[in-house]
Amino acid sequence: MSEHGIILRGGEVIDGTKRLRFVADVAIDDDRIAAVGDLSDSTAETVIDATGRIVCPGFVDVHTHDDRMLRDAGDMTPKVSQGVTTVVAGNCGISLAPFVASERPTEPLDLVGDQGDYRYPTFAAFVDDLTRQAPACNAAVMVGHGTLRVATMENTQRPATADEIAAMKAKVGEAMASGACGFSTGLEYPPARKCETEEVIELASVAARAGGIYATHMRSYHVNARTSYDEAARIGREAAIPVVISHFHCHVEDNPGICSEALGWYEKSRAAGADIMADAYPYEASSTSILPEFVEKRTRTLVTWSKPHPEMNGRDLDAIAAEWGVDRIEAANRLAPGGAIYFGRDEENVKRLMTHPGIMIGSDGIPLQRHPHPRLWGTFPRVLGHYARDLGLMEMEDAIHRMTAASADRFGLKDRGRIETGALADIVVFDPATIIDKADFMDPEQPAAGIDHVFVNGMEVWNTSGHAGASPGRVVGQRLA
Repeated sequence: MSEHGIILRGGEVIDGTKRLRFVADVAIDDDRIAAVGDLSDSTAETVIDATGRIVCPGFVDVHTHDDRMLRDAGDMTPKVSQGVTTVVAGNCGISLAPFVASERPTEPLDLVGDQGDYRYPTFAAFVDDLTRQAPACNAAVMVGHGTLRVATMENTQRPATADEIAAMKAKVGEAMASGACGFSTGLEYPPARKCETEEVIELASVAARAGGIYATHMRSYHVNARTSYDEAARIGREAAIPVVISHFHCHVEDNPGICSEALGWYEKSRAAGADIMADAYPYEASSTSILPEFVEKRTRTLVTWSKPHPEMNGRDLDAIAAEWGVDRIEAANRLAPGGAIYFGRDEENVKRLMTHPGIMIGSDGIPLQRHPHPRLWGTFPRVLGHYARDLGLMEMEDAIHRMTAASADRFGLKDRGRIETGALADIVVFDPATIIDKADFMDPEQPAAGIDHVFVNGMEVWNTSGHAGASPGRVVGQRLA
């Protein structure tokens, strides 16, 4: 007879590998899965009846902007409440480090923090903060190209000089040595728009030599999406680095078929040997800064926050423009700096992305927004409850694979993303009949239904009573446990 710390008894295990579910007990000792199988002869200090529930690996949110939330709101309730046990932060070229701000940071860096938040001369200083005051979930953090440019260049509206590129390469090297899992870009955003592809290749090459990954918010997801995709593939090829295309939701209102076309480019390049994956989120609307060029491309825009006009938070941009007697572009200029939810994606395209076997799941939620996109709280239960169970578009085994093992492997998260003996005990127990997102566009800060238990590194952080109060998260990645 064996004695364990925790045993989850009688659940249906979906182990993250696409293997069909099977009934088994799962034992946890300290931070590891100690055994999987028939443990009826074993005892434990804590026994949880998982009959009728799914037991699966904790979800890996591969696309977040959680840098500041990890540090300042370490309970990570929007994430652990939906079963997320690891977040990948520092996406879209935006990371809190390495940068010390002397004034309010330029857009889109303000999506992650304000002046006082950018206080890290080195990436190591940020990692030290997360290690000293651990969050409730694990953090894999990338170093952002936009942050590097703002920290290094007096004027980002031009290509970087050789000396500036050399300085940024040194910062990437320091970040990777300090625990960064990769390098990200936001080439559509103002700080990086004027950069040359060769600059990105040089910086990505530094991350590649340290075993990192390259994640990119491409230059365009609209009319120039094809050339932007080809640029991403070129960077990966010439820098010899694995690529992740962020929020792969190509869309042009007069060409809704571009999403299918984009998936065709993606499949063709992968079949030819390109080391590329992509992530997507399960909603028809996106969310980012208020920028006139983004407003111009969308059919409807919901203002989430505005620094100069906070009274407009939660209102429709066209209604604000009509009230002010201006067009939507001028209204956007008056509201900035701020954030918005942009509608206009086609639901059929969302379904294509959610069911594609090569697409990982990432929320792209922005915690600092006063009225956030519901994806911050609901992404993973929405995929499982709405697209897998209710619409029957995929098996839960497939969806869970693309939320767990596939994501953990892509970002070099050793011993995570699987239910197997010896793996780190990041585990979710959920009710397959009731799991669903509750957050919506009008009331976005709502925990999901159907999440019974969430364990991070063997400690329970969430259950049906709410947050358990534990903060066992770690900074993780290629070079870290």
